[in-house]
Amino acid sequence: MSASKLAALLALSLALSVLLGAFAAHALQGQLSAAALTQWQTGVRYQTWQTLGLLACLALPACDQRLSLWILAGSLMFSASLYALALGAPRACGLITPVGGTMMLSGWLLLARRLWQAS
Repeated sequence: MSASKLAALLALSLALSVLLGAFAAHALQGQLSAAALTQWQTGVRYQTWQTLGLLACLALPACDQRLSLWILAGSLMFSASLYALALGAPRACGLITPVGGTMMLSGWLLLARRLWQAS
């Protein structure tokens, strides 16, 4: 995958996080409990920050596309599981959340290691 295609995927992820944040603020307000809305917003925040971090990461040689896709996949798994739970999905969906979180964390730690070793 080219760097520009990866950047396009990241731009789509940011667009999705804006759309989902607006959806919660307008369509879900009053439809979900305060706790469910908080859960939804947590998903939006994580998706947004991870994607912004990955856009910055594109400028670093230590952050290759495979690593970026790993972190993006983790971010989407983490956030999507929170969106699903907020909408009333079975609690078993919550088992996906830590998997996505672990993928994000391990990706960022690997990047930190690579950057440390390169200096």
